[in-house]
This record gives sequence, structure tokens and C-alpha cells, in this order.
Amino acid sequence: MVPYQYRCTGCGDVDVRRPMGAATPRTACPRCGAEARRVYTSPGTRLAAPGLVAALDTAGASADRPQVVTRDPAPRTPRPAHPLHARLPRH
Repeated sequence: MVPYQYRCTGCGDVDVRRPMGAATPRTACPRCGAEARRVYTSPGTRLAAPGLVAALDTAGASADRPQVVTRDPAPRTPRPAHPLHARLPRH
């Protein structure tokens, strides 16, 4: 169910929950029963947590714009061939 906003002349703005795509241009006001006109508003995108929105945006972007690694992110010092060589003094 999706909330749709309607404007009643007596009650002001009211929300009516209906299945997606089932909104009508006019409906009866749930408070007073008078005719209410549909008001077109932006979708409620602030209902999800900001961290979840960022994770979904990153996942969606990686589908068509994957991040490609072009270099090693952290340069490493070469490891000695034998573990005991790491204890030898360095000059």
C-alpha cells in the first residue's frame, strides 16, 4: 500500500493508502466525507535509513559502472623468502 496525498477543502491535506497505481484524481475525504482532490507530491524517499540508501546506491552503481582497480591501493614492502630473515639487521 502506498500513501497518496489528497486535499480536502474543509480538512486540508489528507493521506489515503491504496495499492500502487490505484490512485484516482478525486476521492472522498476520510475525515469528513467531502470530495478531495489528489495532490501530486515528490515520493517519500526519506523513509529509509541514510546508510541503507547509500549502500543501495553503491550496489546499483556497481551494476553498470563497476569500479576498476588500476593500482595496488597500499604499496607493500617485499617479504623475505624465509621467516627468520625478517629478524636480520637491515642496513
